[in-house]
Amino acid sequence: MKALLPEDYKEPVCPFCKDFYTGGEPVTAVPLSRILEKLDEHLARNDYDAAERHLRYWLAEAEAGHDGRGQLSLHNELMGHFRKWGKETEARAHAEKALSLLPALALEESITAGTTYINVATVYKAFGDAAAALPFYREAEKIYRAHLPENDPRLGGLYNNMGLALVDLREYREAEAAYRRALTIMSGVQNGELECAITHLNMATAAEEEQGAEAAESLIEEHIRQAELLLEKPGIPRNGYYAFVAEKCAPTFGYYGHFAYASELTARAEAIYAGT
Repeated sequence: MKALLPEDYKEPVCPFCKDFYTGGEPVTAVPLSRILEKLDEHLARNDYDAAERHLRYWLAEAEAGHDGRGQLSLHNELMGHFRKWGKETEARAHAEKALSLLPALALEESITAGTTYINVATVYKAFGDAAAALPFYREAEKIYRAHLPENDPRLGGLYNNMGLALVDLREYREAEAAYRRALTIMSGVQNGELECAITHLNMATAAEEEQGAEAAESLIEEHIRQAELLLEKPGIPRNGYYAFVAEKCAPTFGYYGHFAYASELTARAEAIYAGT
């Protein structure tokens, strides 16, 4: 069973930087907050063609206005978009563009760089190169731990991503430790249950890969049970993000024999996207 990848359930994080522009060409900054709000509207409707047109348009505007930070944010979003659709050439191109902007903007040790490293690593991981991805995850961890509190949800997302790469590399003990860190952090975050459910499903897949389906059966079922409890927890908003997670979790439940629940999650996602 293929692990549920973060690109299957989570939109790429767009890094913001609050430093002032210095030197070089006069800058006309693009309106990142409004750009991301509109992007969320497209994604909530599952309209990925419109999302891509939106991002391409504003990247061109950022380039025309010499807005390096705007370009960095948009390259981060576009690498995630193309990664999600399996377009390796495009995803890698935007990843390389984002990396090249970090030293040009003097952001290599910033939280923005940490977020970019995670997004780049996830591109490499998605296209089968976990060995190339892991150093970027480790560099992001170093930056995040230097600048963020221990309970910051961005660290939780990092450890979940890192765990997937470690499983691909058969580093199962370190992967489990990363997943446990993710659970600890996200269990203390408001509405972090969806992230925790994802982690439990990934731990089920990791157990099967390490031990085999028969030997790991009881452990797998416990992780599946925990994931279902989290997805059913009262009070979790049934919004577009819930629909996205439900849709992508459903095949994992089906793979492990929970067919009725897989169908229920798919139906929920469809109803949310349809606005019913």
